[in-house]
Amino acid sequence: MTDQTDRSARSAPHAGSALEADLRRAVRGEVGFDVTSRALVTMDASNYRRVPLGVVAPRDADDVAAALAVCREHGVPVVPRGGGTSIAGQATGTGVVLDFTRHMNRVLELDPVARTAVVQPGLVLDRLQEAAAPHGLRFGPDPSTHSRCTLGGMIANNSCGSHSVAWGTTADSVRELSVLTARGERLRPGKEWAGAPDGLRALAEGELARLRTGFPDLPRRISGYALDALLPERGADVARSFCGSEGTLGVLTEAVVSLVRAPAARALAVLGYADEGAAAEAAPALLPHRPLTVEGMARDLVPASASGLPRGGAWLFVETGGDTEAEARARAEAITGAADAVDTLVVTDPRAQRALWRIREDAAGTATRMPDGTEAWPGWEDCAVPPARLGPYLRDFRSLLRAHDLRGTPYGHFGDGCIHVRIDFDLLTEAGVGRFRLFSEELADLVAAHGGSLSGEHGDGQARAELLPRMYGARTVALFERAKAVWDPDDLLNPGMLVRPAPLDAGLRFAVLPREPVDVAFGYPADGGDFGAAVRRCVGVAKCRTTEASGTAVMCPSFRATGAEEHSTRGRARLLHEMLAGELITDGWRSTEVRDALDLCLACKGCRSDCPVGVDMATYKAEFLHHHYAGRRRPAAHYSMGLLPRWLRWAAATRTAPVLNALAAVPPLAAVAKRLAGIAPERAIPRLAARPFTRWWRTRRWPVPAGGGDLVVLWPDTFTEHLSPSVGSAAVRVLEAAGLRVALPPTLRLPGARIGDGRSAAVNPLSVLRGRGRVCCGLTYVSTGQLDRARTVLRRTLDLMEPVLETTAPVVVLEPSCAAALRTDLPALLPEDPRAQRLADRVLTFAQTLERHAPGWRPPRLDRPVAGQTHCHQHAVLGDEAERRLRTAAGLTGDLSGGCCGLAGDFGFEKGHWEVSTACAEEQLLPSVRSAPDGTVVLADGFSCRTQLEQLAGVRGRHLAEVLAAALDGDAAPGGGGDGGAATE
Repeated sequence: MTDQTDRSARSAPHAGSALEADLRRAVRGEVGFDVTSRALVTMDASNYRRVPLGVVAPRDADDVAAALAVCREHGVPVVPRGGGTSIAGQATGTGVVLDFTRHMNRVLELDPVARTAVVQPGLVLDRLQEAAAPHGLRFGPDPSTHSRCTLGGMIANNSCGSHSVAWGTTADSVRELSVLTARGERLRPGKEWAGAPDGLRALAEGELARLRTGFPDLPRRISGYALDALLPERGADVARSFCGSEGTLGVLTEAVVSLVRAPAARALAVLGYADEGAAAEAAPALLPHRPLTVEGMARDLVPASASGLPRGGAWLFVETGGDTEAEARARAEAITGAADAVDTLVVTDPRAQRALWRIREDAAGTATRMPDGTEAWPGWEDCAVPPARLGPYLRDFRSLLRAHDLRGTPYGHFGDGCIHVRIDFDLLTEAGVGRFRLFSEELADLVAAHGGSLSGEHGDGQARAELLPRMYGARTVALFERAKAVWDPDDLLNPGMLVRPAPLDAGLRFAVLPREPVDVAFGYPADGGDFGAAVRRCVGVAKCRTTEASGTAVMCPSFRATGAEEHSTRGRARLLHEMLAGELITDGWRSTEVRDALDLCLACKGCRSDCPVGVDMATYKAEFLHHHYAGRRRPAAHYSMGLLPRWLRWAAATRTAPVLNALAAVPPLAAVAKRLAGIAPERAIPRLAARPFTRWWRTRRWPVPAGGGDLVVLWPDTFTEHLSPSVGSAAVRVLEAAGLRVALPPTLRLPGARIGDGRSAAVNPLSVLRGRGRVCCGLTYVSTGQLDRARTVLRRTLDLMEPVLETTAPVVVLEPSCAAALRTDLPALLPEDPRAQRLADRVLTFAQTLERHAPGWRPPRLDRPVAGQTHCHQHAVLGDEAERRLRTAAGLTGDLSGGCCGLAGDFGFEKGHWEVSTACAEEQLLPSVRSAPDGTVVLADGFSCRTQLEQLAGVRGRHLAEVLAAALDGDAAPGGGGDGGAATE
């Protein structure tokens, strides 16, 4: 785990500056002027990039005051930052960034009678919702980033979310604020001019006519300063006028917010329409029914794997509430009855509702790729018009897109007239940036013509502030500048936002990236072979920054264990971006900053499926390690565990497994071995099987069923072969019981058959060490970044698999990590070899094989509960639907947990990873097993998961094949270790 103090010791040139020194003396929280700290906050979720001087994580309001005093003395600007999910650039800056998420992140008080909460600015919204839920309360606004956005950021941007038709914007939920001005004045903004800085009241009272007539009246008017909240008829609400000021007026240190009564029951009506235009036209007519949401999205944003939606090309998600499920359903059915929709669906099951809402919430990420894979970008993410004008506005918007030869798929808060859209701007070339500017100017005019707001949710930032005169006129914008001067006369707080803004086409984050693709090992087919385009996938929506895993999600276990941005998928992507840019990180692939951030990446592949934009950090890590250690000495673990297949083949060929097991059981010898191999001293060395799986296969003693069923090829992966052969023998037992004919590669040999040079290999350790005649997925080489070796191994594997590829037989892979490597890493490393994709397409899991090739077979009934964890690679790459159905057919009840076991191949064994590895296991896996009732079957299809369970909990997890094989043999509760049973000598 990287320590802040250690990082600061190798700081950037700014580290010795007087500013840094003064901040360290004045502030009790962390001060980071090192490369990593700065690189992590160069961007938010927008198109913009600014490099700060440093980052301060204040512990309390006094720390904030101290930091402001130092920055004021040095004339350095200050930018407050929460979760960094702003999409207009307002969470970036060139001075000092205040990170409130590290310490100022608590609920200070919750009053269920008054329905209020006192919160700090770095508090994540979901934590407030969890605190309020036991009292039947909630915070009304709920952006799709609710699992990582902060209350401070929501107040700064006046965020809204899907329930704004019922509960309004964040400004509607703010009662009182605690604010520090740049000059150190402590204010408590509230109503009736409470907490107003000197001069604000005089400014407002001198412009009453403009405040009454110069601001569009619509529910989602977020653009500019909300100075009309200062009108006497609106309560002279200084707190409300502060909302949406994007950190330009003062620094929020505390807030008193209102809570609303949460409905006891909810129903979700999903209404299908021909297209988003028809859905937009229908939305206003639903508002008299007082729904909680009226959200819209089109088919282009729905993943191919999504299911459960009614017929249509676009949908409205209309949620209703009630005191009972029947009441909520009745309200939803009244809406479906009144709606002129193509098809409708009403859902009351909470789990099914969450699955549907997840489709909508992930749109912010999925919208960043067009259906053909073209990149799309924010910038015009959330314009809003009066709801009654949404249909005509969308038609004009589509016409404008066509006029500029641009594409985008609108979605968003149709009931409030607020539209989100990401557009396929070309922001990499001068001509493309010019078109971006021209389109932005014309769209601003279009929004104003419809009586709308340039921002309907996420603020103006740099993306739209330049265009505010087109919406408000020059005199109102001049009034904004005067208000800014009252609050912040020295212009130290987030300069370049809202007033006197930076140009909307300046400082684009893509401008610093290399124009030509860098030389890489993987093919990156989804990104045109361009590693830079792969890194650009991360747009900062920060779903990886969730602090608690939910459901079956995996991403990002290392962030949840450490809470450090550099250990999130987004943080690592930011560092890779800066590595390619070469401005902050100047040593490219040799960067120690990137290496250290990637060190705690478990390569769980969770981001591959859970990240809305499909960032694949496991692949990026392997790519980086490949280049970082090219021609250099590697860590000891890369030679011990990275070359694991070689060492295990040697042990099997020399028949020294019993001797090695005995030596590993002697603590002093094991300690020396672990130190030399780079293995964590806390770890036990797994026992080697006395008899490998393929040796058992050649000498199995029971008759081979004649079986006229399909031929299937069982892959002898390294872990099954040398560490858990009982899994292989169990799989054979079940597959043959299902009527399938089982063979092993590379020669499709049947049990008891001679295998060509197999017997000579058994007496030739050097030949076996080199892997001749052995197939391998290359997993351990890939995970340690030894990609040249991986390609050599995979090419040899493809040669050996030629006989298999000439048949139609599927390749059954029992170890999920190996199956995932064959499915994804193989074709990505050898894109020029057509055999790679052919083999990848053949790979099936154990359950998928039974379902597809023995559809009439029924497993034995066990009728027992299960516990354990879905393997992270299974979740991310392979899917577990077939496994779920097979468990159900066998009477194995209950769901497996999500997350990652924390061992993750070599990760948990490597020295320095013990703490994070165990923290990951304690998140979901170990609690699920400890709380399981007696008689529960503990399932763990991966060797790493089984090892983690054994070493941390003393529990033996079993592969699903082992459980079913034992049931076939009449043993409902089989025991034994990984090298037990028929597969050992």
